[in-house]
Amino acid sequence: MSLVEISDLRFAWGKNPELLHIPALTLNAGERVFLHGPSGTGKSTLLALLAGVLLPSQGTIRLDGEDVAHMSAARRDAWRADHLGFVFQQFNLLPWLSVMDNVLLPLRFSAARRSRLDASPAGEAGRLLTDLKLPSLLWSQPASSLSIGQQQRVAVARALIGRPPLVIADEPTSALDTDTQLAFLDLLFSECEQHGTAVLFVSHDLRLSVRFDRAVALAEINHAAHAALTGDSAV
Repeated sequence: MSLVEISDLRFAWGKNPELLHIPALTLNAGERVFLHGPSGTGKSTLLALLAGVLLPSQGTIRLDGEDVAHMSAARRDAWRADHLGFVFQQFNLLPWLSVMDNVLLPLRFSAARRSRLDASPAGEAGRLLTDLKLPSLLWSQPASSLSIGQQQRVAVARALIGRPPLVIADEPTSALDTDTQLAFLDLLFSECEQHGTAVLFVSHDLRLSVRFDRAVALAEINHAAHAALTGDSAV
């Protein structure tokens, strides 16, 4: 079953040359997909389109069967809150909030995520943090007091709480050594597999790709990139 389905997607920033032209791309429920490509090729723009933050210039993006272009801004916000967990490269935790309050934050914006809990919000947050090996003595500490590795675990727990069908991880391991990268993937996959959560993982580190169901090179599916290299118009 397709969770994300792209058809003839085109996007350009204003009057600039077309950045993305992706004829087709799908992401199935529970699938783990590794998306790679060098900086400046449109990876972050594609993620913003999938999250409904940006709208395509042409073509369609269907999120769980709904065409994002036909959603109102409020509906896109609701879909993102209900269905999407995001792990940012810099984690984007609120530094003045405690670890626990950071993890619970998505539940404040989504009744659907609250309804999918098997325990109390605090109980589920605690379970995630325990599974992610973050000691309970840190849960009341402000996020800013944690190490990078600890903040990463908090960011994953925040993305996973309420069982979103899709988790997008945008270069979350770029500052980590190899052993820590692999441990991070073990933790992420273990949590996602429990609930059939799909993962779209963006990185330029191809060594990690073997851990995924399939790898997608953005340059190979983006016809705008081919046009830029050959000097032809994107068609």
